[in-house]
Amino acid sequence: MFAIISLQAQTQIQSGSWSVNQTVQGYSLDNNNGERSLALDIHFEKPFTAKPKIILSITQLDASSEVNLRYKLEAISVSRDGFTLKVNTWSDSKIFSLSGNWLAYTE
Repeated sequence: MFAIISLQAQTQIQSGSWSVNQTVQGYSLDNNNGERSLALDIHFEKPFTAKPKIILSITQLDASSEVNLRYKLEAISVSRDGFTLKVNTWSDSKIFSLSGNWLAYTE
């Protein structure tokens, strides 16, 4: 007698929202003085069993219309417990506020 056992990895998903603006301590994305960044620590409600992949999106953006808009979002220092969301801008861009969503998942 043979038994076939099939193990399937369970997908884990968590999501949330984020927002940065001029009320956040150290906010400098609205100053036109070269390269600037802001880091926001995101903690998962429940730790993942493995390091997750991260998807970032933007849902709201308030920026100056007098200069070019430049920004970059990055998920850095990703771990089973959370990650750091890094917002970058440069040159003379002025970002007054920025909001979005994040999705973390394992396969």
